[in-house]
Amino acid sequence: MPRPSWDEYFLEIAAKVATRSTCLRRSVGAVIVRDRRILTTGYNGPPRGLEHCDVVGCLRQEMGIPSGERLDICRALHAEQNAIIQAALHGVSTEGATIYVTHQPCFTCAKMIINAGIVRVVCASEYPDALARGILDEANIPLHVLHHSA
Repeated sequence: MPRPSWDEYFLEIAAKVATRSTCLRRSVGAVIVRDRRILTTGYNGPPRGLEHCDVVGCLRQEMGIPSGERLDICRALHAEQNAIIQAALHGVSTEGATIYVTHQPCFTCAKMIINAGIVRVVCASEYPDALARGILDEANIPLHVLHHSA
């Protein structure tokens, strides 16, 4: 088995982090790294102390809302949001870091990534959000999709 590149290595860790997700639709994991050191991790799930989606159900699923729409009524935070929040909670700067995510960030997460000072995004698969790609491009933050899947 060949030794993985650093990007592959951290994406594999993000995939493991995603196994903690309790989302009924998509398990997502994120790892924020600077200088080859993990700063924080995050997975999609509800705010701290609240019941998880696999316990109380998914309003978006019950309402038949397609993937990528009406994210505002989702009870969970996204993996990228949780990783950035963990950094803030513990006083860890994300300036100059790379975020590794199992799925391409959505528009809201892309804006948070920009304001968190993260300078590079590596993801394992695309997500149907052209606005997110556009705002990352505008901010000169490269988005690398390592393992394309539709």
